[in-house]
Amino acid sequence: MSKMVKTNVMRLLETAGVSYRTTEYEYDENNLSGLDAAEKIGIPAEQVFKTLVTRGDKTGILVFCIPVNMELDLKKAAAVSGNKKLEMTHVKDLLGLTGYVRGGCSPIGMKKKYPTYVDETAVLFDEIAISAGIRGEQVVLSPEELIPFIEAKEADITKERS
Repeated sequence: MSKMVKTNVMRLLETAGVSYRTTEYEYDENNLSGLDAAEKIGIPAEQVFKTLVTRGDKTGILVFCIPVNMELDLKKAAAVSGNKKLEMTHVKDLLGLTGYVRGGCSPIGMKKKYPTYVDETAVLFDEIAISAGIRGEQVVLSPEELIPFIEAKEADITKERS
């Protein structure tokens, strides 16, 4: 394994005094699934959160953090964010919007501050994992610290994977 890189996400957390630990894993370019990441870092899938970037018809770009074993419910997500409909942004737009690539998108340290929502199940756990801003690396931290730090709202935004 390579020497762990200190990412912008980690620097921002340290500056804010938010405690975290990191975990890294070998990722496969052809399988950037969160479930794969969860299995490799040995944290239950319901505690590993992926960051999804969507576009609302009224609000523009929105960020949603949900457990990797769930799916974003676009209807619920639109309702909580004041939109009639939401669509996922295209992978090719991700870097320009957030500064991150697919598989390494973190709700911390995006290029711009977008309205962010975290699935309400996050607070059931002492710690959750989110991307450290690059593929193959996660930061594990308390949702109670993460949510105020990223100024997110908690909401019921998921459905079972189909």
